[in-house]
Amino acid sequence: MKSAFRLPFLCLLLLVWTNALAQKNIYLSNRFDDLSSEHEVLAIIPFFTNLELGEEIEASEINRLEQQEGYAVQEALETYFGRGKKKKKFSVRFQNIEDTNAMLAQNEISFKNIDRYTIKELSEILKVDGIISGNMDVNILLSNGVPTEISFLDYILFDADYGRIGIKISDGRTGKLLWKYEQEINRKSGKNTEELIDKMMKKAARKFPYDKENLNKG
Repeated sequence: MKSAFRLPFLCLLLLVWTNALAQKNIYLSNRFDDLSSEHEVLAIIPFFTNLELGEEIEASEINRLEQQEGYAVQEALETYFGRGKKKKKFSVRFQNIEDTNAMLAQNEISFKNIDRYTIKELSEILKVDGIISGNMDVNILLSNGVPTEISFLDYILFDADYGRIGIKISDGRTGKLLWKYEQEINRKSGKNTEELIDKMMKKAARKFPYDKENLNKG
């Protein structure tokens, strides 16, 4: 009988531990309420990406692949927030990423040079109240999907580390960091970019500051 209960107990313990780690990886500014009180629209920009594929690839191709991964995260976040409109309500709207990227292009801002602009400058150009951005360091092409082969031991021990991702929200007027969530990427994080973001944001949902349900509780 003891062995029959051991696996469910380990799974429960793993779930509690994972949730605890998620909470520790979330930062919320103590000035959030003050700085975000008039926020209405946020823009999601392509994520800064660093690829370490461990193989001989020309610099131009690495740059292209990093751009591919950066835009994939941008699209996945828009998909998540778009789905959220049906399930929950947010206190802000999210600018259509086609509009975001078009306005960036009109101002000669690309994936290659967007890091030269401040949050305040980008917010003014995009005519939004805040910016959702982030960094991703990975050793695989997440947008192409992760390997599906996995042993039970790997699953339990979180083996096959693929990197790390951080999502942050900054105030457009001051450029101040308002919220940040970081997470390691491994086989359990999701089979592709969209699933990674979906799982990641669901873990952070209770601490997502623009969720109207959380605001009402506060």
